[in-house]
Amino acid sequence: MKKQFDKYFLKTYFTLFGVVCIQNLIVFGVNLADSVMLGRYSETAMSGVSLANQLQFLLQMLISGTANGLVVLASQYWGKKSLEPIKKIFSVAFYFALGFSLLLGAVVFFAPSGILGILSNETEIVAEGAKYIKIMAFSYAIFAVNSMLIALMRSIERVRIGFYNSVAALFVNIFLNYALIFGNFGFPELGVEGAAIATVIARCVEFIMSVIYVFFYDKRLDMRISDAFKTEKIYFKDFVKSGLPLVGSSGSWGIAMTIQTAIMGHLGAAAIGANAVAAPIAQVVTVLYSSSSNASSVLIGKTVGENDIPRVKKYAKNLQLIYLATGIISSLLLLTLRNLLIDIYDISPNTRALAYTFTTILAITIIGSSYEAPCLCGIVSGGGDTKFVLKNDLIFMWGIVLPLAALSAFVFKFPVWVTFFILKSDQILKCAVAVFKVNRFKWIKNLTHD
Repeated sequence: MKKQFDKYFLKTYFTLFGVVCIQNLIVFGVNLADSVMLGRYSETAMSGVSLANQLQFLLQMLISGTANGLVVLASQYWGKKSLEPIKKIFSVAFYFALGFSLLLGAVVFFAPSGILGILSNETEIVAEGAKYIKIMAFSYAIFAVNSMLIALMRSIERVRIGFYNSVAALFVNIFLNYALIFGNFGFPELGVEGAAIATVIARCVEFIMSVIYVFFYDKRLDMRISDAFKTEKIYFKDFVKSGLPLVGSSGSWGIAMTIQTAIMGHLGAAAIGANAVAAPIAQVVTVLYSSSSNASSVLIGKTVGENDIPRVKKYAKNLQLIYLATGIISSLLLLTLRNLLIDIYDISPNTRALAYTFTTILAITIIGSSYEAPCLCGIVSGGGDTKFVLKNDLIFMWGIVLPLAALSAFVFKFPVWVTFFILKSDQILKCAVAVFKVNRFKWIKNLTHD
């Protein structure tokens, strides 16, 4: 065991994974607080917010892709012990993230009902979602910049600030949700609008904490606020070449998830409600493999930057064993807890039965997603081959999954659960690609400049 898993590897990976995972679970908790409290308030309100969250998920994917591009490049320079390029790369990522957030924020603010109407034909659900997302639009830019600051710190192995931010946001959000959704503590009863206001305030708290930490507390990079606006052409080109494929991959996946919601949203109120129940569970799955991907990307990227290729290969093999173990354990936990998770919601019997089937499907596909996602988005991307992930996602999601799901739902009119399973099937199919790609080691590319 000592020869297979050295002390540095275990400490670095599990520190990064643990802190990022807890941070992401807390972020998930903030979103779940909205869903659960709104589920107690009104099933229509809950479904409306779940629908609106699909557009926010698109933003999160674009920002996540930008952050991943930042981490891939910056972590290699961190391994090389070259700090100035990290600041320049951050500036490029900052501009991209800000642009994405302002554009999408403007769209959902000025046309919330029109956009959500594409995702569902349930008028009442769309109306509730529109109230929520119009307020949430004010938090998009704040969320984007905060995510870049957290990614910057993660690339230099400073991950605790993200954890502290998320803890603060969780408590703020839960308190304000309870106060503003139901009208407690003398506050007005605002329903979905109250949930949105609570989340916006929580994100503002996170942003302020990040700014203070990065620009006034952390001394590793000695960042100044002006550094966010200073970049160089060479690093812009590097980000476009190696970072934008990750933005494209995450963005296309986010759009695909939105289309998946649109497909489910046209299969009836029970399907929408069951999907709303399954969505937080799916997000927990995403938390697990995205945290694993983030930890792997920093670990692999730093080691590539150090130009220690034998150790890169060793770490890649070790990580695959961890991914498989994580997937199997997570699957068993979900199967054990699915009834408890569904019982949280006050929903109709039809919705409950469908939600049970959906969670069972997720328990199966979680094994695949726990392996293939960190293999491709963590090891391969962190090693420098960022274009492969984009190509792979485009083929599986847009060439296979979405067309088959559309045929299942609207042409052959198969049962709803069949369509749901098809929508999640890429998580299993991509495992074969991941095994082949990772173990050939042709993804190892040093992206730094002398």
